[in-house]
Amino acid sequence: MSALVVDAGVVAAAFFRQTHTPAARSLLTGGQALYAPDLIWTQTAAALWKRFSLHELTATEVKALMCDVLRLPLQVLPSVDLAEAALDLALQLGQSFHDCLYIAAALRTEGRLITANAHLVHALIDTPLAQRVTWIGTT
Repeated sequence: MSALVVDAGVVAAAFFRQTHTPAARSLLTGGQALYAPDLIWTQTAAALWKRFSLHELTATEVKALMCDVLRLPLQVLPSVDLAEAALDLALQLGQSFHDCLYIAAALRTEGRLITANAHLVHALIDTPLAQRVTWIGTT
């Protein structure tokens, strides 16, 4: 499993001062092939907008950060190609469709998901998918 899928939480951790910012930045700039479903753009833009709505960022900062995000070296997978598998996973696991898009991407690339979603990691710990999902705090 050499392919790595990253979620929007990892991207957010790289751009906003958080506990796992160094690990997220290292991962995103480490030169390894990184994948994500196209949902990552929507989720990242929503996180930026939330910071704007809380008056933590200006509109100019949000636009500049989104430009930086769009330049990340991600190989983006169309959600339409992952939707059926993601829905099956969501129904089977009781996890959100959005989270399962990332898991489906990991399965499609025969890799693993690096996530900032500790809840998801814990929910999958006793399933065969546990080996496909890694919390950013352990990378």
